[in-house]
Amino acid sequence: MATGDKLRIAVQGNGEVSALLVRPPTARWLLVLGHGAGAGMAHPFLEKLAAELANAGVATLRYQFPYMEERRRVPDRPDVLTSTVAAAVRLASEAAPELPLLAGGKSMGGRMTSQAAAGNLLGSVKGLVFFGFPLHPPNRPSTKRAEHLANVGVPMLFLQGTRDTLADLTLLRPICAQLGTHATLHIIPEADHSFHVLKKAGKTDAEVMTELAQTTAAWANKLEN
Repeated sequence: MATGDKLRIAVQGNGEVSALLVRPPTARWLLVLGHGAGAGMAHPFLEKLAAELANAGVATLRYQFPYMEERRRVPDRPDVLTSTVAAAVRLASEAAPELPLLAGGKSMGGRMTSQAAAGNLLGSVKGLVFFGFPLHPPNRPSTKRAEHLANVGVPMLFLQGTRDTLADLTLLRPICAQLGTHATLHIIPEADHSFHVLKKAGKTDAEVMTELAQTTAAWANKLEN
């Protein structure tokens, strides 16, 4: 059983935020994991995901963005969000210097991580993992949020559901194709943005969570350390 260590991250000009390091004895990677816009690092989805990732040999460092730490409803400016991602990555490298790093997150946490990577703010991170990349606002298809992805210099894993109203797959598929070998798209049939699946999917939400973790670990293990 992996245990969590409570940590603090200093974000320049924005005080400190909470973080939680879950490191199983079998860890081969450490994933710096950002939360979505409406829920913090203790959301049940991220709790379950961190547990499944631990079972798959991936340690996680979850962290709060300043607005969530301060219990504000409106997310911080993009520059504050990306600087928080960068600070979390620096802490991760210090907390477990022997583990290669991945970074990413759920929805907004993943998108802000990709923007930080495009701005060369993430140091030695080996790859990015997106658990539901929010390509556009709900039911408003657009590709503007993907324009920076061409500037990301490391491999990216997109984990997406077919019922995700924040990522029209008819738009996301060609974007990933244009990114070439830098992008891997793993689709989960009947899953929505929260990775809840309909009964006709033939699997449970818990099984989907296991699939997310195992897919992440398998993809990471193919990367060059």
